[in-house]
Amino acid sequence: MELFDVYPLYNVTPVKAEGVYVWDDKNVKYLDMYGGHGVISIGHSHPIYLASLSNQLKHIGFYSNAVQNPLQQQLAKKLGALSGCEDYKLFLCNSGAEANENALKLASFKTKKQRVIAFKNAFHGRTSAAVAATDNDKINAPINKQQEVTFLPLNNIDLVKMELEKGDVAAVIIEGIQGVGGLDEGSTTFFKALQKVCLDNNALLILDEIQSGYGRTGAFFAFQHHKIQPDIITVAKGMGNGFPVGGVLIANNIEATYGMLGTTFGGNHLACAASLAVLEVIKSEDLLAHVNEVYQYFLEQIKSVSQVKKVKGKGLMLGVEFDFEVGTLRKRLIYEKHIFTGGSSNKNLLRILPPLTVTKAQINQFVNALKSLLNE
Repeated sequence: MELFDVYPLYNVTPVKAEGVYVWDDKNVKYLDMYGGHGVISIGHSHPIYLASLSNQLKHIGFYSNAVQNPLQQQLAKKLGALSGCEDYKLFLCNSGAEANENALKLASFKTKKQRVIAFKNAFHGRTSAAVAATDNDKINAPINKQQEVTFLPLNNIDLVKMELEKGDVAAVIIEGIQGVGGLDEGSTTFFKALQKVCLDNNALLILDEIQSGYGRTGAFFAFQHHKIQPDIITVAKGMGNGFPVGGVLIANNIEATYGMLGTTFGGNHLACAASLAVLEVIKSEDLLAHVNEVYQYFLEQIKSVSQVKKVKGKGLMLGVEFDFEVGTLRKRLIYEKHIFTGGSSNKNLLRILPPLTVTKAQINQFVNALKSLLNE
């Protein structure tokens, strides 16, 4: 049997990782400025993370959600306290797509409506409703297109209001900062107006914090920069530092009933152990403050790269924009400078999503490599 060939692959085979570095099978060391799509939050192979998973595995790795699992309650309590979202309830699942799928389902249950408002260049996952709310026709099959989704431009509240007033919209789903779409984001004015217009029209506001959450932007959640309160928040990526886990934070006005949501693997013992370790490290190492400090340093250092036209995003969820396509530059960074970066639907944008533990010295390494390649 062969693999189903859906991924264009770089010719690199990682076999070991520690901190902000990855080593391949030839023992070449790479600086990880991409964190596997922003998944690595507290650094590769963090000792607290390894100890938590190893210790849990010695006891029990998995059993179903038909029995008690106190780790789930511990995780909910710790996540609520650290994020400032104590008033939400937590549903645990396996991935960002599954989190968004369940969020959209909850909104439809609550409002008894089915149309969704999403935004241009949005990416919310690859499952049925989540991919329908993703603005990429190439990954939407005919079965996905049965979903009723309207795509609107960011920061145009009048268009949102006009659609909501038609009375058939269950939810508005929006990323705290767009990831795959190229680091565009709503303004504070837009987010505040969005919360109000959803409330006025019995539609739920879903904040997709799958990439922008868990301290990535310098606040625990990106929406907190705008001082709003969404109805539902979805999380994944940095939540497990590489262990597959996702979650849905659900406002108290949405009532749970037995059977309305479910999952086989979600919230298993190992997933909870990984997630608890991530929260412990974020708190004990004060990573939010670190992210903000390194962000300001990055902004200063990147000014020395004259070819950069714009820096987008916040914290360590950044996009460096040029006036040329960056595909070749990404390859040269990997093969010549041994640095991983990311791309986006904006072909001129280099995406920067390192572990939150990245240092100023490692920022210098990236900036110097960029200058070296661009000034040849």
